[in-house]
Amino acid sequence: MGHGAWIALFSGGLLLWALLFLMAVPNAEIMAGGVSFIEAICSVTPGAAGWATAFLMWGVMSAAMMAPTALPAFATFDDLPGTTPRGLMQLVGGYLVIWTGFALVAAALQVALAGAGLIGALGQSQTVWLTAALFGVAGAYQFSTLKEACLSRCRAPLAFFMQHWAEGPFRNGLRLGADCLGCCWALMLLAFVGGTMNLAFMGLAMLLMALEKLPDLGRHITRPLGWGLIALALLTPLSTLI
Repeated sequence: MGHGAWIALFSGGLLLWALLFLMAVPNAEIMAGGVSFIEAICSVTPGAAGWATAFLMWGVMSAAMMAPTALPAFATFDDLPGTTPRGLMQLVGGYLVIWTGFALVAAALQVALAGAGLIGALGQSQTVWLTAALFGVAGAYQFSTLKEACLSRCRAPLAFFMQHWAEGPFRNGLRLGADCLGCCWALMLLAFVGGTMNLAFMGLAMLLMALEKLPDLGRHITRPLGWGLIALALLTPLSTLI
């Protein structure tokens, strides 16, 4: 197949990461008025305006972080006989629809948590108990049967496409995105621990989620990561006593 679809896919990914970098650089400034870029674009306030800002952040972040973790599945689809650049783009589009839905929910959650005073304007946890709960939920979910089922399908993209091929690329993208969401939603919500525009978190989380989906290596990551997150959940409240 031609390289145009892949060039568009990688160019879009680089553009999203560049936008995330600009949003996360503390010293970047808007020329008019000298307002801090991160404060102007990323601060979440109560109400519809705050939700729209949070949705923009989560939408960009979800697409930038999650599309790379699905590259092996996209490549598998591209290698199948009869696929076209348009089909690949439909697959990616369906995948991103699911993560756009996640961004809608995550934005509403961020506005609610900010309104309750549990997180700061930039999405960072303000209490050790919320931090511990986020670590605990993410850690426990690593051992769930739902995560295991979703991971098993993400780790076998050829079998996935063979099973659902007749549904067409867009619906395959929706299914793939739903499985990916089932794998990764709890890890994504850890963004509330250190802030939703924390580039270090984004890079590390994307790497871990990508490795988890690899058929051989991933099996050795999921449970140890779960135990590590549970340990952090237990240690976080204790850190306040030291």
